[in-house]
Amino acid sequence: MKKISTLLSHLSSLPQFKVLKQQECYQKYLSLLTPKYQKAIAFIYVKEQTLFIAVRHPGFKMELNYNRDLLKSVLTQLTSYHTECQMMYATKVVVFHSKYHPMPQKNTQESTVPLYQERAHPDFAIETSDHELKEKFKQIQERIACNRP
Repeated sequence: MKKISTLLSHLSSLPQFKVLKQQECYQKYLSLLTPKYQKAIAFIYVKEQTLFIAVRHPGFKMELNYNRDLLKSVLTQLTSYHTECQMMYATKVVVFHSKYHPMPQKNTQESTVPLYQERAHPDFAIETSDHELKEKFKQIQERIACNRP
């Protein structure tokens, strides 16, 4: 009986699954970076010897632009130590903001409905000669009476 690791390595070596190898190399590259950079990076890819790094927030873009040499050196070390990641060779690093991958936010919605007792009294005097205004006041009195316990 074959082990699952053997099956996965065999499948990833097939030509139609070369994207799996690339993705594995991208994950190795991200794991070599600091946790702060790992949270900042949405995704990466290599195209025509250029490493494209998509960040989650424009503030991270500025910080990663200052550290391009660090990003490039980590990439060259990865390609030199892992022979299966030779396709990740890049001479340039481009950092851009990805509007499709926002910062993860915690969804804390409280679904509480505040229940208050009506404090107003419906017995107030209406002293006006305007018929429409008297009708509105009577409607308000009825609503207050309905909400009283």
